[in-house]
Amino acid sequence: MRATSKSVAVGGTTAPTFRRLYFHVPKLNLKRRATHMKPWYEELFKNYGMKYDNESFTQGTRGECDFIEKEIAHNKKTKILDIGCGTGRHAIELTQRGYTVVGIDLSESQLQRAKAKAAAQNLQIVFQRHDARNLPFLHEFDLAIMLCEGAFPLMETDEMNFQILQNVAQALKPNGKLIFTTLNGLFPLFHSVKEFLNVETKVGNATYGQNTFDLMTFRDHNVTSVEDDTGKKQELQCNERYYVPSEITWLLKTLNFKTIDIFGAKLGAFSRSDKLSTADFEMLVIATN
Repeated sequence: MRATSKSVAVGGTTAPTFRRLYFHVPKLNLKRRATHMKPWYEELFKNYGMKYDNESFTQGTRGECDFIEKEIAHNKKTKILDIGCGTGRHAIELTQRGYTVVGIDLSESQLQRAKAKAAAQNLQIVFQRHDARNLPFLHEFDLAIMLCEGAFPLMETDEMNFQILQNVAQALKPNGKLIFTTLNGLFPLFHSVKEFLNVETKVGNATYGQNTFDLMTFRDHNVTSVEDDTGKKQELQCNERYYVPSEITWLLKTLNFKTIDIFGAKLGAFSRSDKLSTADFEMLVIATN
C-alpha cells in the first residue's frame, strides 16, 4: 500500500496520510465482499452440534463441573453464565446439580442442540444467542465460565479477544469469579501442535494439518478438516491465539480483577495443584474481581 505525497505533522515530525488513497477504494465492492466472508469459527459450528458432542475434547464434563462446584463452595445460589456454551454440556450438568445457568453462544446450530438435550432431560435452562464481544449483561452473575476455547481465544485479533474479557468482567457482580481455559503459549515452543491434536483425535473427529506457528503473533494457523452433521465435508483455514501466563495476568489486571491464578488444564481433571508447565496444551485461569 502506498501513501500519497501529502503529509501531516505528528509530534514535530511528518507522517504520510492515507486519506486520499482510501477515496479510490470502491465501497460497494467492500460491502459485497464482506457479506460472503464468515469467520472460520462461524463456518465450523454452522452444522456441527451432533458431531461436536463426540469430539475427544468434550469428554471431561463431569470432572470439570466437580472442580467448578469446589470453587464456588457448592453454593446453589450461585448464578452462572456459561460463555461459548456450545451444545450445553457444562450448563446441563450444572443445572442437574441444582445451579441456575444461562448459556450463550454465537452458533444457532450449537444452541439448538443444547436446547434439545435440555428438553430431553426436562431441564429448564436459558440458552441465548449472543456474541461474547457484545453481551447484554451488567453485574448479573456470580460466576462466569468459558471452557474449551468456547469464545476466547478464537477471535481474529487480540483486540477482539480482549473485548470478550471486557464483557465478561461487566457481566460479573462485585467479587464475582471467572473460570476459563485458554491455549498455553508455552506449549508450541517445545511441542508440535499438529501432533498433539491428531494424537488426541478419534475416528470421526475433526483433523488438523498444515500447522504453522507464528512466533510474532503467537497464532497457530492450520487447515481443519471436518464432516458436519449433514455429511458435508469441508476444509477451513483456521487460526487460534496462544497466550503466555504473563499476558493473561496483565489483561485481567487491566480489567481490575484482584486475584488471578493460572494452572495447567487437564481434560476432566482441573486442579489447583496442577502447576502449569510447557507440557500443558491449555491453561486454567481463575480470577476474582
